[in-house]
Amino acid sequence: MPQIDTFIETQKIQACVRDLGNKISKDYQGKELVVIGVLKGAFIFMADLVRHLTVPVSCDFLSLSSYGDHTESSGIVKITQDLTQPIEGKNVLIVEDIIDTGLTMDYLLKNLHTRKPQSINICALLSKPSRRKVHVDIHYVGFEIDDTFVVGYGMDYASLYRNLDFIGVCKT
Repeated sequence: MPQIDTFIETQKIQACVRDLGNKISKDYQGKELVVIGVLKGAFIFMADLVRHLTVPVSCDFLSLSSYGDHTESSGIVKITQDLTQPIEGKNVLIVEDIIDTGLTMDYLLKNLHTRKPQSINICALLSKPSRRKVHVDIHYVGFEIDDTFVVGYGMDYASLYRNLDFIGVCKT
């Protein structure tokens, strides 16, 4: 088992999520919002985030694959589970755990725009701008981090460590 060193503490994450929820609620005041979680990594972040939203919210999920059991994206994106409801004419907030190269999010945005939502914004807990291969406009960012492979708070390595309440770095 690898050693996992704390990278971002639980309390810091929770304060950030609360602040993001307040900003999003202010920006969408008087509007309904469809929050779309990108599985599997975003499920914990999304659950905590929606509890801080004060606007009417519906939730849906989709699942994309570009990593497999590797620590770097393959660049080939597949939708492995699609939305259950149409988003035409709706205000959409995509919730993602981490945006790395931007290739997966770019693919997802192009796909969702064809479904004619009123608006689409992105909320990412983590962003790695140094790894970006395509520009992605992230409206709400929790933390910008360097090129570090992290686990915990929904993020995994080979399907393990999602359950950690902090974000850590694997030392193998």
